[in-house]
Amino acid sequence: MTVLCLVELDGNSLADSSLRVLAFARELARSAGPGSSGTGSPGPGLAAVVFGPAAAVPAGELGECGVADAYAIDSPRLAGYAPVAWARALAGLAADLSATAVVAAGSDRGAELMAHLAAITAAPMAANCVSAGWDADGGCRLVRHRWAGSLLEDATLDAPVALLTVAVDAVAARPAEAPVATSVHVVEPAAADGDLRVRAAESVARSTGISLATARVVVGGGRGVGGPEGFAALEELAGLLGAAVGVSRVVTSQGWRPHTQQVGQTGTRITPELYLACGISGAIQHMAGCLGAKHIVAINTDPSAPIISRAGYAVIGDLNEVIPALIAEIRKRNGQS
Repeated sequence: MTVLCLVELDGNSLADSSLRVLAFARELARSAGPGSSGTGSPGPGLAAVVFGPAAAVPAGELGECGVADAYAIDSPRLAGYAPVAWARALAGLAADLSATAVVAAGSDRGAELMAHLAAITAAPMAANCVSAGWDADGGCRLVRHRWAGSLLEDATLDAPVALLTVAVDAVAARPAEAPVATSVHVVEPAAADGDLRVRAAESVARSTGISLATARVVVGGGRGVGGPEGFAALEELAGLLGAAVGVSRVVTSQGWRPHTQQVGQTGTRITPELYLACGISGAIQHMAGCLGAKHIVAINTDPSAPIISRAGYAVIGDLNEVIPALIAEIRKRNGQS
């Protein structure tokens, strides 16, 4: 039995969300019992797929996660991001491996590819799972988030191949108990012209900023920042903390900041060590995106704002006074003028 994991990269390394997916998939494969690798050896049958050249596959990291075989899907026609063609290639690989499950992160790209994969294979897909295992009848028992993570659903997925996405903030990343040597295999699928009608050309220029999805510290700004100019202080604070800047939905709706910085149910779900929320009321859609933060510090003039009840610490005050004072103190501690 093989569990095939779609993994995404952050630079030259596995994205944090993919490390979590591999931990989830390892438990799913282990639930099938000894010999589930299909080789007669004990331990999980875990494989990974990366879209890109073999040289880009982080074999060392994958081996630490218990992945024995990694597949690099590399074709000039699949350069950039073509979701239907990528999903078609993923379907072909899953069929060739007789995979019993295909698992991906519940990221924008992971969710889109798995939805296309479900449509191509006419198989059901379960999204935002937090745990899964095989039962005696061959069904896939799972627990998943519903209603933006406000409740958990117990369900059984009855399908020849289980298609699952993993809730990005619900599973801890951890290495395998017994690392393995990873073999990298190159797959060069053909791509039909019709599958390439929707295609995103990715710029070769990489941003020097910190990824919001993987940042360990996030400085967030909401309506209370007052306008586009109000984010200058938040940018300065983020630079001192080595943090990413995030925003609430109202900020992007007003056109103050790009949608790529939105934190929330319809934006990015973050899992930082620290989330410093400045002038954010804490609507349920926003909280759905930041509840994975280990520590939330809220700065707000309204002591009854919903985010205050969810925060570990709260500063009731004007962020235009609090943020400059915080910046000055950090600079002082760092020996900066």
